[in-house]
Amino acid sequence: MELKSCSNDIVIFFLNSQTDIGPDCCHAIDIITCNYWPAMLTSLGFTVEEGNILRDYYNASSAPSLGGLTVIYQPQVSKKDLGSFCFSSTSQFSVNKCKKSAVSKKIVSVMAPQQSERRPATTGSVKNAMTLTEKIFSRASEKPQLSPGDNVWVNVDILMTHDVCGPGSFGIFKKEFGENAKVWDREKIVIIPDHYIFTSDERANRNVDILRDFCMEQNIKYFYDIKDLGNFKANPDYKGVCHIALAQEGHCRPGEVLLGTDSHTCTAGAFGQFATGIGNTDAGFVLGTGKVLLKVPPTLRFVLDGEMPDYLLAKDLILQIIGEISVAGATYKSMEFVGTTVERLSMEERMTLCNMVVEAGGKNGVVPADGTTFKYLEDKTSLPYEPVYSDEKASFLSEYRFDISKLEPLVAKPHSPDNRALARECKDVKIDRVYIGSCTGGKTEDFLAAAKVFLASGKKVKVPTFLVPATQKVWMDVYTLPVPGSGGKTCSQIFEEAGCDTPASPSCGCFLILLLCNISTYPLYHNTTKVCVSTTNRNFPGRMGHKEGQIYLASPYTAAASALTGYVTDPREFLE
Repeated sequence: MELKSCSNDIVIFFLNSQTDIGPDCCHAIDIITCNYWPAMLTSLGFTVEEGNILRDYYNASSAPSLGGLTVIYQPQVSKKDLGSFCFSSTSQFSVNKCKKSAVSKKIVSVMAPQQSERRPATTGSVKNAMTLTEKIFSRASEKPQLSPGDNVWVNVDILMTHDVCGPGSFGIFKKEFGENAKVWDREKIVIIPDHYIFTSDERANRNVDILRDFCMEQNIKYFYDIKDLGNFKANPDYKGVCHIALAQEGHCRPGEVLLGTDSHTCTAGAFGQFATGIGNTDAGFVLGTGKVLLKVPPTLRFVLDGEMPDYLLAKDLILQIIGEISVAGATYKSMEFVGTTVERLSMEERMTLCNMVVEAGGKNGVVPADGTTFKYLEDKTSLPYEPVYSDEKASFLSEYRFDISKLEPLVAKPHSPDNRALARECKDVKIDRVYIGSCTGGKTEDFLAAAKVFLASGKKVKVPTFLVPATQKVWMDVYTLPVPGSGGKTCSQIFEEAGCDTPASPSCGCFLILLLCNISTYPLYHNTTKVCVSTTNRNFPGRMGHKEGQIYLASPYTAAASALTGYVTDPREFLE
């Protein structure tokens, strides 16, 4: 971009955030509002004539900074010579040199570069197309237009924390806001104990006590407490794994912002909302203000088309994607899932898809809300919600397309979720254990899928097979829902006939190694090298016990098939 003529007044000029910037040019800072900055400039002695400020930039080498907004001086040219900006194809920026002289403090114009074709909004203002995630950020930050890289204060709809991070978040809240401070909204905070539950360690139990004390003090409406650790069924309020409980209890709604102190909070993106994990410090700030500072992520679009074969599950789809882009391929990016295959997925399968975006480094995963979403929510929430969708001309950083009809059952070999391989290629890998559970693979449909394989085989498992329902509702489903084609048998009956371990109490405890020192209760986690096929989401060294243990991530179909043979097994051996 070249400035053809200058004014002896002050000119502030702005560039698009995607402009290539030269060494002596302007650099993007942040979105600002025209209501705030004119007042600041006026207080500093400037006269503001035009204030439609969209985005501020600064000249790093020479211009003085005014709280983030920088004024660029162009002296020695009269007003009548004030020309227009011209833009080169490379978007490089240069300014014709002008001799030094005294300058006024009168702001005469705010200049913006020409851009690609834009559709005018109904109000007549210029508006760019936005992705689903950008639209949620726009609404939550009360800004009409946002682009990737913008930093904005976002209003939070739901904050979730659990017994691992809750005590630390509460401590930060009290330290920064005061011992007697009150949370910003007691009805928008959801507290779910799910990790430090079924353990005899009193120090671990203390975390749940801290949650309880805080909830009583703050009168938190949604606290899913557990008091009788000996019998979870005696606790009607207790739920289980937070990510599944959030959905079951109606806290996930399209178009909203849901934050949680757990990396797999991204699971809730299945409902067409922005959901991501945050740390204790951010959570402490949200508790006091209901806001958080976030950068708008660019969006990767994944188009999954084709009829999904009967031997595949959503776990196979996300392992395919992570294997394609790597564990760093979506770092601080939104992953949007669309296509005919996604449209046919159930809500629980969509949750599996979004659950593992963090394993690719993703900031969030999202599936556009549709009839499946709305039907699931019918008996879950009475609160109004407004779904949003990506504009037809929205800009995506990259787009990936997959023909799911040609996909085969997959596993992720040790020691990374992107170490993708066909299940049939690992048929010689002897295993010691199978684990079916967690926020990824411990939902009702996951156990129905495993039961389907056991039922089809009519055989008994050859290795210890551990079953841990995610929530109390899932546990009840395992014992009450009939498996299709079984003649009325429930999952629990089929699991018993197959020789599986009795379904454990619902929690995330089995998944969290810090709790698994009670070997008599959870013999899966011996302090020796073992090989396990698991429906969980991570297979890093030490994730399930011994640092040299081998973990193969797989779908419930593949996990069940492997349990029946004692080797990593393609489920088509039993499903075709």
